[in-house]
Amino acid sequence: MKKNVIIIGAAGRDFHNFNTYYRGNANYNVVAFTAAQIPDIDGRAYPKELAGEELYPAGIPIYAESDLPKLIADLKVDECVFSYSDVPYARVMGMSAIVNAAGANFVLLGHADTMVKSTKPVIAVGATRTGCGKSQTSRRIIEILMEKGLKVVAVRHPMPYGDLNAQKVQRFATVEDLKKHKCTIEEMEEYEPHVVRGNVIYAGVDYEAILRAAEVDPSGCDVVLWDGGNNDFPFYKPDLMIGVADPLRPGAEVSYYPGEVVARISDVIVINKIDSASLDNINAVRANLAKINPKAIVVDGASPLTVDKPELIRGKRVLVVEDGPTLTHGEMKIGAGVVAALKFGAGELVDPRPYTVGKLSETFRIYPNIGTLLPAMGYGEEQVKDLEKTIENTPCDAVVIATPIDLSRIVKINKPTVKVGYDLQEIGSPNLTGILDEFVKKHNLVK
Repeated sequence: MKKNVIIIGAAGRDFHNFNTYYRGNANYNVVAFTAAQIPDIDGRAYPKELAGEELYPAGIPIYAESDLPKLIADLKVDECVFSYSDVPYARVMGMSAIVNAAGANFVLLGHADTMVKSTKPVIAVGATRTGCGKSQTSRRIIEILMEKGLKVVAVRHPMPYGDLNAQKVQRFATVEDLKKHKCTIEEMEEYEPHVVRGNVIYAGVDYEAILRAAEVDPSGCDVVLWDGGNNDFPFYKPDLMIGVADPLRPGAEVSYYPGEVVARISDVIVINKIDSASLDNINAVRANLAKINPKAIVVDGASPLTVDKPELIRGKRVLVVEDGPTLTHGEMKIGAGVVAALKFGAGELVDPRPYTVGKLSETFRIYPNIGTLLPAMGYGEEQVKDLEKTIENTPCDAVVIATPIDLSRIVKINKPTVKVGYDLQEIGSPNLTGILDEFVKKHNLVK
């Protein structure tokens, strides 16, 4: 007898779990997805073209997660599959209690049933929390491999917030491609740093179809680089798994789902930000990682800042704009922009909360602990306009921008701006260069 299933998600891992485990499986009937974390993604449907028209001729509806108990009862649900990332264990088990109390089983799918095997060597980058420095680490890996003459094609964890059919397989090779695919700010923050460095990055919805396209990319492909999102484990089976941990949030590596999975399966773990964390916190993270994954190679890393116009910070009233997800479900209290503002002697960090409008006001209501900085939220056109208006409303001498993109290309900023950048710097040995030398030899990739 078929089991009725709800997949609990956030427009990413949920779709992948469906595609790899449930699509075409006549033993299950996925009656709904639920949505959380990301605004305005419920109320639409996973289309029949992606779901499989034979079993799902009308597609699969997406509801708000808050409706879950009622949905379980109304749709006679047997199992609920938890399928999103960067949540504390207490919240995962709280969700389990809601599901079990409503009469359904609570399911977590593992990587054996959801990883896709590539025909190319795969390096995967994941993390123990959102905002650890995965993107910096991915860029550093690509730079090292490109210096060896290798063609690296990156594939980014999904962020499909628009037309799902149109986003089935997306290829980004130029900044113009970002506009072509109607990218949100969150998507641009991940894709733009790749394309401006001259490498191709893919994303979308159907990650087996994406992988097959990446393997035969017209620019060539020697290595696939999985660039993970949040603290999720990879969609592709890695030949080398690299995790990133954050000593600014010690203990998170063993208390958040599925970040501990990443820490446990990693061949290499980069402890990032050792230039800004306390020795006690660094040692606490080292001890936790050694306990759960003693075989992992540990690389020490720092995130030194670059600031293009420090003279606009010193003594001034500045508004700091940081990467959105790092501040929201990543729960970071400060980012690179705040660090730069303090380092270069800002007179005041202006609190944007009295000046927010629309979706930005809603973000601060949902995440009240963000504090005196502004998340660069831009999941849709309305939110981008609200971000622009909030910056315009906030009285300050300069705007310190610590997002990975040229934000002024997306929103009009009527004040002087300071751009903050950050890259991974390995400290001592072992380092990624030596580790990747061995990877290249092992897979006969020497050019």
